[in-house]
Amino acid sequence: MPQVTVTINGRNYPIACKDGEEERISELARYVDDKMRNFAQELGNVGETRLLLLTALVLADELADAQAATGRARAGNGAADGKLAAGIDSLASRLEAIAAKLETSHI
Repeated sequence: MPQVTVTINGRNYPIACKDGEEERISELARYVDDKMRNFAQELGNVGETRLLLLTALVLADELADAQAATGRARAGNGAADGKLAAGIDSLASRLEAIAAKLETSHI
């Protein structure tokens, strides 16, 4: 199983993933890292755990908004929206798996 090392808030985390997912995991990690760095700049030294919690809550909010938009679109468009919804659900599952792996790491 391949492994990619991602950097979040200056700390490295090895993440196991499926073949071909390495770049996507890296992209997601950069997105999370950007969010955390922005919060760190805005809030100052509030601790890594709080930064991670705030980042997770904001990402969950973004996901909920996307799922709500998908639900509205599903009601109006049918098959194309079903594919979009499936993609968002897949992304949500992958994010949850990454979060679980991060939780069992050094945090």
